[in-house]
Amino acid sequence: MFNIVLVEPEIPQNTGNIVRTAAATGCKVHLVKPLGFDISDRALKRAGLDYWHLTDFTVYDSLMDFFERTAAGRADADMRIADGKPHFYFMSTKAQRRYDEAKFEDGDYLLFGKETKGLPEELLRANYAMTLRIPMIAEARSLNLSNSVAIVVYEGMRQQGFEGLLEHGKLTKF
Repeated sequence: MFNIVLVEPEIPQNTGNIVRTAAATGCKVHLVKPLGFDISDRALKRAGLDYWHLTDFTVYDSLMDFFERTAAGRADADMRIADGKPHFYFMSTKAQRRYDEAKFEDGDYLLFGKETKGLPEELLRANYAMTLRIPMIAEARSLNLSNSVAIVVYEGMRQQGFEGLLEHGKLTKF
């Protein structure tokens, strides 16, 4: 459905939780180095529980490597993404546009930055029209990365009618 891109994630528990969200929604995960942990780290596996086998994920050596190897096909010197499908959305507290104003489509890339700094400012400047934020009170610095990913992914899933997801549960005993 969507491509979740974590640029230089630092906290293994966040990445593990994001992997679990990706597994539950059929999203692919892209991890851009440097990583703040080893992907074999026990905390990462523990947070992702037994969902790793349900998740398609790829690791990239750098942000440029990611852009060169994905559907963007290329990134020019200032990292602008060519207009076309799929869309690349950049999540940041520095954006003017809300995440729910975007029209998410199957295959879109959702980029999230590292927990301590977010995405690089030059990347945001070059792609500001595609940069989105989650509203919060002025005094709040940011939301937890795994919570932010879940909010945006589920908005995209809602827009797609939760296609491919089990929508109804049932009680085991009534």
